[in-house]
Amino acid sequence: MKPLMLCLLLLLLPGLCAAGQTRQTQTVTDPTGRTLRVPVHPQRVVALAPSLTEIAFALGAEEQLIGRTRYADYPPQAADLEIVGTYVNLNTERIALMRPDLCLAVRDGTPLHALQDLERLGIPVFGVTTDTLDEIMTAVLAIGDVLNRGPEADRLVADMRRDLDAIARQVAASSSRPRVFYQISIRPIISCGRGTHIDQLIRLAGGRNLAAESTGYPRFGEEQAVALDPDVIILSSMDRNGQITQARAFWEQWPQLKAVAGRRIVELDSDLLDRPSPRLVQGLRELVLALHPELADTQVQP
Repeated sequence: MKPLMLCLLLLLLPGLCAAGQTRQTQTVTDPTGRTLRVPVHPQRVVALAPSLTEIAFALGAEEQLIGRTRYADYPPQAADLEIVGTYVNLNTERIALMRPDLCLAVRDGTPLHALQDLERLGIPVFGVTTDTLDEIMTAVLAIGDVLNRGPEADRLVADMRRDLDAIARQVAASSSRPRVFYQISIRPIISCGRGTHIDQLIRLAGGRNLAAESTGYPRFGEEQAVALDPDVIILSSMDRNGQITQARAFWEQWPQLKAVAGRRIVELDSDLLDRPSPRLVQGLRELVLALHPELADTQVQP
């Protein structure tokens, strides 16, 4: 945010907020370890990531939402919310003028400067971490608490744990453990390594993640990627400009690769797997079928 605009908003925002009702506040500690004051009953909430929009809707808190990021497109009703920029390029001026009483953010996702600008304007930002499946479920519970949807969050997480356990039992019936290369970008080639929820999903689906020797989201040179010779290649690009088509064409240059020869280059919906939301369970079911098509007749239903 430009300094002049920030100064103007700092002058105007108290008056704008005074026009609303007086709010009761409480002190909470969010999953990132930050202590902050938030409304006891937040009614004007902006979700600063697509996954957070999905979580709020899944908790039945859609009436409390007033803003979303550009690619927060699920459920379809989210389209009615005002757009406040993209996940990594937020329009903090627009957010401030919307007079939210709470913003939901993701650590290591929401830009630090945007978070600092919002806090200087007196807008509380409740942050969560979503690197692992346990953190994602903790985020659901924490958001449920701060939005006064605790019972709904408890039920949602219980359902997620039940479904994950059922899928794990289903996968145990297969003796195969295919070697998997999970690709989220073509230029550069990027996969998902150890410490990510994608790595956990691959293992839960009964696969061996070929990027697990690295942490986070490692990059691979073309020769390095080809040398891995995966049994299955999962294409789940977050890019909406045809990257999956490019990635498939890249791999098909080497018909001798196991995944190419076996016709096991599989495209999966990135929104179901890359977004740390409750729909990961649905994405895991699809990943299981991609790695173990022989289990199709025993697929666990929601």
